[in-house]
Amino acid sequence: MNVKTNPEFWPEDVPKSIEYPEIPLHEVLRRSAKKYPDNPAIIFMDGRITYKTLDELTDRFATALNALGVQKGDKVALFMPNMPQFIIAFYGTLRVGGIVTTISPLYRERELEYQLNNSDAETIVVGWGPGRLTKLYSLVMRIRGKTKLKRVIVTSIKEYLPGIKKFFAGLLGKIPPLPPKEAGVYYLEELLKEYPPNPPKIEIKPKEDIAVLQYTGGTTGIPKGAILTHYNLVSNAVMCSKWLRGREGDEVFLGALPFFHIYGMTLSLHAPIYIAGLTIPIIDPGNVMDSLTTIQKYKVTVLCGVPTMYLMLINYSDIDKYDLSSIRWCISGASPLPPAVQKKFMELSGGVLIEGYGLTEASPVTHANPLDKTMKTVKVGSIGITWPDTEAKIVDLNTGKELNIGEIGELVVKGPQVMKGYWKMPKETANTLKDGWLYTGDIARVDEDGFFYIVDRKKDILKYKGYSVYPREIEDVLYEHPAVKLCAVVGKPDKESGEIPIAYIVLKEEATATKEELINFVKEIVAPYKRIRDVVFREELPLTPVGKVLKRTLREELTKEGETTK
Repeated sequence: MNVKTNPEFWPEDVPKSIEYPEIPLHEVLRRSAKKYPDNPAIIFMDGRITYKTLDELTDRFATALNALGVQKGDKVALFMPNMPQFIIAFYGTLRVGGIVTTISPLYRERELEYQLNNSDAETIVVGWGPGRLTKLYSLVMRIRGKTKLKRVIVTSIKEYLPGIKKFFAGLLGKIPPLPPKEAGVYYLEELLKEYPPNPPKIEIKPKEDIAVLQYTGGTTGIPKGAILTHYNLVSNAVMCSKWLRGREGDEVFLGALPFFHIYGMTLSLHAPIYIAGLTIPIIDPGNVMDSLTTIQKYKVTVLCGVPTMYLMLINYSDIDKYDLSSIRWCISGASPLPPAVQKKFMELSGGVLIEGYGLTEASPVTHANPLDKTMKTVKVGSIGITWPDTEAKIVDLNTGKELNIGEIGELVVKGPQVMKGYWKMPKETANTLKDGWLYTGDIARVDEDGFFYIVDRKKDILKYKGYSVYPREIEDVLYEHPAVKLCAVVGKPDKESGEIPIAYIVLKEEATATKEELINFVKEIVAPYKRIRDVVFREELPLTPVGKVLKRTLREELTKEGETTK
């Protein structure tokens, strides 16, 4: 059956179908620069870069890459946090016909080496600065001989600081000087000065040519490189701008999501640039005060984040001292948004916060709730309805047969934003893409109005005495407890029951709760087979760079414990 969205819930000013421009992804920057040359594209630590300047710097970098031997189809890795150079290198790589692969600056040697080798990257642009940033370069140089890297381009965080901040950063020694050059090592700042903004004209076929090899987060195993074309990413950026009712040349986006993650890449880079908006990169999303100060100072209008980010904001001790009234729209994704967090943030900001859904393989967004200030067309707890030109259905986990309204199965999606496949993984591609449908691995249901609800990840489902237990349902209950700040429910191997639900809990500051209290709290709300059997208190939980709990790590801990006690 083909479930369609109830017309009563479709946003009036959002088209159901869009004619997407068949252009290279970097052309969105060119178009905005021509139309709004003097508008600020980036504000980084109070330093401004206009669209005209950003466009020129991107051209200069493309020219430099070409001179260094980078050709169409070559892979360029970006290994840095949110800073202007990420954006320059990203679009500059595309302009020379290169393919971008972004790497988390939290990666260690083994992870970095794997992605560089799997992607066949021959060039890497690496950030430099105080603390952890200095170590990124050392990390690259240690594994360089085990990879195909020919070029290492280093860029310091201070290069785009405003004059006074750059002066004092150097004077006080807060940012060390760049490392000495070696063979094949270049300074980005020198390249941008040396080469003119005259890149070669490269023919790009948007629907065929790869723009990005975007690696999955590795939450369920070895990271896979999703092959995303220019058209995939352009179409999703356009969808995003339409859903947000983006005011051309007049929106301010907080760039707190990491740009190297597909969520931050599309919603904090491509979508803002498509509508000539302003992006304010936040280099440390864990610095709540920095985010709040930025929102207040620059009148941020759009905020895209993850539940842990909104949790940190509402739990910040001095939150009442900040003016968040400029915020219009907020989207939460990557993991379930607890209703209590949604309600509290909307009360504090006055903006609309809705839950959406996406995945790396779909560039990433496929669903979201309507951005409705009245909240009448929003269904709390739902990931919302499909975006323009996007189809979705629920299928049986075993047979693949489409299920009826309300039945639980795997969510599959189709649309112009869906990837071409996985890099060098034909078997995984065949298992994930079938007849144009992307099998998400998420367990979900759909209601009579066309709203979808994620029940859990396929790989997170645990079996207790033959019953399927969905951890997300239990986690939603735990978040209703006033002492719970962050939680995750996983299955602990058990000889008699198969698996038993265990809850890992991070308590709010100065809050108290006992194991028995939380076990009984859940027991009163869920069926007997779903109740948690144990609680493990932690000061923190393992998170991905975008803020998703790494349940795989917790499961591995439980498995090791079981092996130790045998």
